[in-house]
Amino acid sequence: MNLAAILHLDSEPALIVGGGPVALRRAVTLKTAGLRVRVIAPDLLPELLALGFDCCQRAFEPADLAGMRIVVACTSSPVVNAEVTRLALALGALVNHAGEAGAGNLRFPAVLERGGVTVAISTGSELPMLAQALREKVALSLPEALPLPAWTAQRDAALSLGADARQAAMSDLRAEIRAAVGLGA
Repeated sequence: MNLAAILHLDSEPALIVGGGPVALRRAVTLKTAGLRVRVIAPDLLPELLALGFDCCQRAFEPADLAGMRIVVACTSSPVVNAEVTRLALALGALVNHAGEAGAGNLRFPAVLERGGVTVAISTGSELPMLAQALREKVALSLPEALPLPAWTAQRDAALSLGADARQAAMSDLRAEIRAAVGLGA
């Protein structure tokens, strides 16, 4: 069973073990989310260095895991990935094993962010191309902009009302939201 969640990990430490294209994608994802990203690998793509990540050009050492909240194992070596995953899980980190998703406890979904709304899609298996296609489909139906501050204010005002008035105001807000996203009342 999976737990879908949006995590706020601003300024938390993350470790990526690997220096190739997958490491680059994951490093950008984690940095965009506000994490402090360290990349360790004997061979690093020049883009990793150019983008200003904290890079160490050497082999992984178990001590590299100290204090890491998120760990991504994405080397070209299944043995190294398995070892990184095993050790990081034992330390309680969130771990993504790029070559064998089921070995870790963290998967990266396809994400769509628009107008203050974040939609994350995972297939629950190793089919990222399906999640990406579904993200494209959702993008076609999600309006470019939504009046989130106004709706939040309406909700907050409704919550301060008596039971009957609150129920009516929440029902009106629900209908307005459904209409805005094309569902009707």
